[in-house]
Amino acid sequence: MASETERLAGFLYEIGLLKRYKRTGWFVAGVQGPESIADHSFRAAIIASVLAAMEGADPERAALLSLFHDSQETRLTDLPYLARAYVKKASNEEVTEHQTRGLPDVVTAMITGVVAEYEGKVGAEAMCARDADKLECLIQAVEYREHGNRNTQPWIDSSLAQLQTASAKRLAAEVQKGGSLDWFTRVLNGDEGP
Repeated sequence: MASETERLAGFLYEIGLLKRYKRTGWFVAGVQGPESIADHSFRAAIIASVLAAMEGADPERAALLSLFHDSQETRLTDLPYLARAYVKKASNEEVTEHQTRGLPDVVTAMITGVVAEYEGKVGAEAMCARDADKLECLIQAVEYREHGNRNTQPWIDSSLAQLQTASAKRLAAEVQKGGSLDWFTRVLNGDEGP
């Protein structure tokens, strides 16, 4: 039987799969080299911390929720939205429970607690993390559109419709006003901030 430490090492390798698994919905839009699940989760965690700060919530907690929000996709993969009506899958909490079986109790409690909080949709941090997931998708859709993928508007519209916090809605409106490299031009012109 594997030790807790051996199982924990295995869990860390498993989480590494998120760096290789692609976000499959983008294939529908014609994106040939879509972002990985880990790419998405990283920026979502940054966005969650920003939204939480703006909303008066705990930025660190919101970021942590975002980091684990798609961790189950090591076992489920990233099912396209259209597949959900046809595929019966285990809940994210069930998958997390299986992923963390045999890990040190403190690690299991932390991870299962984070996933339950995110999935429970209760609390300011969970709301910010959920909005960050949608806002990151919207930003990515805008970037893919700028790179010539004209079919990303449904992702933008869907993400906008699901935003809950005032801060996320304000940021979403701003993101759509300009280009993804406007900040770069401003910096080159002497404006030091993004």
